[in-house]
Amino acid sequence: MEFKIGNNGLVNVVCAFENEDFLVSEKTKSYIKENELFTGKRQEVFTSLGPFSENLILLGLGKREEISLENIRRSFLALGKTLKKNNVKSCNIKVEKIDHICYKLTAMAMVEGILNANYVFDKFVKKEKEYSCMVYLDVLEEKKQRVLDGIKEIETVVEGVFMCRDLVNRPANDIYPETLANFAKETLEKVGVDVEILEKKQIESLKMDAFLSVAKGSDLLPKFIIMKYLPNKDEKPIVLVGKGLTYDAGGLAIKPASGMVDMKTDMAGSASVISSIYSLAKMKVKRNVIGLVATCENMINGSAYRNGDIISSMKGSSIEVINTDAEGRLTLADAIYYGASKLNPECIVDIATLTGACIYALGSRVIGAVSNNDEMFEKMKESSQYTGEYLWRFPVYEEHRESVKGKIADLLNATGPGTGGAITAGVFLEHFTENYPWVHLDIAGPAYSKNTWGINPEGASGIPVKTLYNFVKKYNKNK
Repeated sequence: MEFKIGNNGLVNVVCAFENEDFLVSEKTKSYIKENELFTGKRQEVFTSLGPFSENLILLGLGKREEISLENIRRSFLALGKTLKKNNVKSCNIKVEKIDHICYKLTAMAMVEGILNANYVFDKFVKKEKEYSCMVYLDVLEEKKQRVLDGIKEIETVVEGVFMCRDLVNRPANDIYPETLANFAKETLEKVGVDVEILEKKQIESLKMDAFLSVAKGSDLLPKFIIMKYLPNKDEKPIVLVGKGLTYDAGGLAIKPASGMVDMKTDMAGSASVISSIYSLAKMKVKRNVIGLVATCENMINGSAYRNGDIISSMKGSSIEVINTDAEGRLTLADAIYYGASKLNPECIVDIATLTGACIYALGSRVIGAVSNNDEMFEKMKESSQYTGEYLWRFPVYEEHRESVKGKIADLLNATGPGTGGAITAGVFLEHFTENYPWVHLDIAGPAYSKNTWGINPEGASGIPVKTLYNFVKKYNKNK
């Protein structure tokens, strides 16, 4: 898809609110209304295409009082699918201020929806001919530059979302610690990010024993990826920590076969960190950000860590391993502590497909959050609302904190039934933040789906790349 300012397309797209008038010829309008072919419901599409037609597409935006950026995205996703289905080569869309939504944001939501219609993961299948359409956006002269700036930004953010989707969709024999680290280095260095990859001996020298314990069961060596984008002098970095389990068999607490099939997706947190930093750097956003990924596999061999083991951590805290399938928090613990103890961060965000309990609590479409800082969480919430990614904060009580404390070790890596597993997992991670402002994002539900939903395709969604991008871009420690 390509987007330009102008009005030179072959097909005209006309947008309409539900049960409101729309700008077409009276003859066409009468025909449509008499035959009840279009009412303007959200994502409703009417087409009149071909050599003897008006070359017209009507697109429903839904009820005017319900208009939002997300509803615009979803309507224009339907338009994008229609353009592709009918092999439309060029079209015109008039960009207008819709009630409280400005020209720029309207255009960005339009473009985002259309772009999402064109996503396909086809790395391992015979590729179809790539579809392309020139989309002309008709906009007031005085609004052109703002709209162009918005288009450039949303194209870059969506590029990051698609990058994340591709990484998560790739199987574990294609994306594993070494290839994930190499991808980060090769891709990010092109946009000015400094990438350092620590090997096993270097990880050992940091005494990341929790991370290394998880990695022991795999023949593939772990990697610790450090990604630094630092455009500003004397500014503390925002540290993003992504869970990087490129495959999770559960270790000795082995998963059933049905539960293992999609465990290639257990590195979605790391994919979102890599991809959001890519978009931030490509857009030259003036915020310091450092990404950290402790990447390995959770497998089974004679060296694998066991249920009942007591292991150490970079912080020095001892951890009793109650369940080897609660491995993500062990890798994150050392990565978070590295960020807290070595990088003097402004704040820390960790992103992980961490708990099935989060899905039971919130369903498969919502990010669950735990935070030690109200102000920081509100900034994250604002970013998620702007981008259309759902986020809900869990409460934390004294009983949750008590439940992660061990009797023969400082901490337990898993808690029993009825303890609020999504919450206690976050509380476990909080122990390693050294009291820096911190938000934990559990993306176990929305990171990957067997069905399409919203503007997200079947498979990997790319969540929460948009939220992370906007959080970093708009972060202001004084507000």
